[in-house]
Amino acid sequence: MIHITLPDGSRREFPGPVTVAEVAASIGAGLAKAALAGKIDGKVVDTSYQITADSPLSIVTAKDADGLDVIRHSTAHLLAYAVKELFPEAQVTIGPVIENGFYYDFSYKRPFTPEDLLAIEKKMGELAAKDETVTRRVLPRDEAVAHFKSLGEHYKAEIIASIPANEDVSLYREGHFEDLCRGPHVPSTGKLRFFKLMKVAGAYWRGDHRNEMLQRIYGTAWATKDELQQYLTMLEEAEKRDHRKLGRELDLFHIDDHAPGMVFWHPKGWALWQEVEQYMRRVYRDNGYEEVKGPQILDKGLWEKTGHWDKYRENMFVTESEKRDYALKPMNCPGHILIFKQGIKSYRDLPLRYGEFGNCHRNEPTGGLHGIMRVRGFTQDDGHIFCTEDMIQGEVTAFTTLLQKVYKDFGFTEILYKLSTRPEKRIGTEESWDRAEAALADGLQASGCAFEYLPGEGAFYGPKIEYVLKDALGRQWQCGTIQVDPNLPERLDADFVGEDGARHRPIVLHRAIVGSLERFIGILIEQHAGALPAWLAPKQVSVLNITDGQADYARTVAKTLLDQGFRVELDLRNEKITRKIREHSMQKLPYILVVGDKEREAGAVAVRARGNLDLGVMPLQDFQAKLAGDIASKV
Repeated sequence: MIHITLPDGSRREFPGPVTVAEVAASIGAGLAKAALAGKIDGKVVDTSYQITADSPLSIVTAKDADGLDVIRHSTAHLLAYAVKELFPEAQVTIGPVIENGFYYDFSYKRPFTPEDLLAIEKKMGELAAKDETVTRRVLPRDEAVAHFKSLGEHYKAEIIASIPANEDVSLYREGHFEDLCRGPHVPSTGKLRFFKLMKVAGAYWRGDHRNEMLQRIYGTAWATKDELQQYLTMLEEAEKRDHRKLGRELDLFHIDDHAPGMVFWHPKGWALWQEVEQYMRRVYRDNGYEEVKGPQILDKGLWEKTGHWDKYRENMFVTESEKRDYALKPMNCPGHILIFKQGIKSYRDLPLRYGEFGNCHRNEPTGGLHGIMRVRGFTQDDGHIFCTEDMIQGEVTAFTTLLQKVYKDFGFTEILYKLSTRPEKRIGTEESWDRAEAALADGLQASGCAFEYLPGEGAFYGPKIEYVLKDALGRQWQCGTIQVDPNLPERLDADFVGEDGARHRPIVLHRAIVGSLERFIGILIEQHAGALPAWLAPKQVSVLNITDGQADYARTVAKTLLDQGFRVELDLRNEKITRKIREHSMQKLPYILVVGDKEREAGAVAVRARGNLDLGVMPLQDFQAKLAGDIASKV
C-alpha cells in the first residue's frame, strides 16, 4: 500500500504506485480539474509523476505561487511552439521564468517585427485552445543530442552536450513541438489562457558578447484574466511615471553618449538633488554621524588587501600614474577604515558613526544601464558604524527607527524587512554568526518590525538586513541595508583600545538609507509621478502676470517669496494667461500664483494648487504661511 499524507494531515491509501493526478481525482473532481502540479518534500512535480513510496503531497493549483511559476514556464514553451509553427527555420535556445513572466531566445534570419509578435500571440491562443496533452520522456544525453541535431536545433544540441555524459535528460512534448526541460509543466495547453507578449530585445547566446546576438521575446502570464489586466494596467501607469520620460518633460536631467551611465543634472534636477542631500545631511547631524569625505582614486594595493581586486576587478575603473596602478572607488568602505585608523581610538569613542555622500564608479555593462536608476557614476548616502559586538542590537534598532522616519518623509509608508543569514562559504565561527544574526533579529523586533529570513543570503563575512520599500504601484525597491562586518577591520588592521588596555578589533556596520541618490531620486520621481511634494519640488511656486500692468507687482511677489527661501519661477511673458497657466501646470508645480489688477491693488494673489484646484484670492502673507506649512509637514 502507498500512503499519501495531505497538507491537512489526512491520509489516503492506494494499492500501488499512484500519480499526482490520480490523488487529486480521489479528493474531488474540482481539484482534479484545477491541478497543475504536485509538491512532494518541497519539490514540484508534474501531475503525471508516479509516487511509488509513502509521501507527503500537496496539489498545486493556479492559486499557489508554485502554480503560477508552472504556468509561466509552460507558456514559455507555448511561445516556442508558436514560433516554430510560424517560422520553422527559427532555432530555439532557452526560455526561463522571470519576475512577472518569461522569455524565450531565438535565432532567426531576420528581426521579429511588432506584427510578428501579434501573429505569434494569436498562434499561441490557437494552440492553447487545442488543449493538447503535455507529455514527458527521458533520453540518454547522447541520444538527446542526436535527436535535436536531426531536427536542426543546434543550440539545443549544444546545451545538452554540456551535460555530463552519464546523465539522462528530460524532454517535454505538446503537439508537434518537443523541448528540452527539467519541468514541471501543466498537464495540457488548455491550462494556459491569460498571457501577452510584451517586446523583443537582443541577447547574446549564453550571455557572451563574442557569440551570436539572439532575439529575446518577453511575455507575461497570469492565473486569471483579472490578474493579467491588473498587471497591464500597472505597466501603463508605470510608463506614465517613467523617470526617464518625466526627467525630459520636467527638464530635470539627461544622459548623454559622451558619458554613458553618467547623469547631467539640469538646474531643476539639481535643486531636487540638493533637497534630498541636504535633508540626509541633517539626518546625519541629528543622529550622531560625523560627515567625512574620502578620495576618489585609491591605490591598487588597498583594493587587494580588502579583497575587492580579486572579486570585483572587472567592475572597477582603473588608471595609472607614475607606474602605480589605481582604481576609482566602487564603494566607500575602505576609505572610512583608513580615516578610523588615524590616531588612537578608545572604547569610549564607540560607537563611532561616519557618514559620506561618496561618489562611486562601477563599470556596469551597457545593456544594464537604465536612466538614473542604474548608472556607472553615482553617489551613496554611505555610512559606517564602528562598534563592539554588544552594541550591534542597539545600533540596528536606532537605525531602523531612523530609516522608517526618512522613508515616511519621502512618501513611502510600506517597508519589507529581510534578514539574510550565513551562506555556505563564510568566515568566522558559528558562535560569532549566532550572535550577529541574533543581534540583527533582536534589533528589528525591538523596532516592532515583522521580518522574513533569507537563509544563506548573507555576505561571506556577516549577516545583513535589507529594507525594501513599496511604491505607489506596489513595486519593491531595495534601498536601505545594514550589514555586520568583522572582516574589513581585520584586513586593514583597524583596532581600538579596550577598557582592559588591550587592542581589539571593532565591528563595522555598513549602512545606507536611500543608497544611491541617483537611483533613489528616480524612485521618488516615479512614486510621485513627477508631482513632487512642496518640500522636494524643484520649483515650488510660479508667479504669472495677466498683463504688463502687473509686471512690477509680480516681480515684488516673486522677490518676497524668494527672500523667504522659497523656490520661485517668474513668468512675465506677453502670452495669454490661460496658456501660461496650462504650461506651468504641465510642469507639476505645487502652486501657481496669478496676479491681475485686483490682486495688485489688494496686495493679494490668486492661488491655483496642483491638480487645477482654484483656492481663490488670499493675502500674500497667508499664502506664504500655507506654503511654509506644506514644506514643514512634508505633505
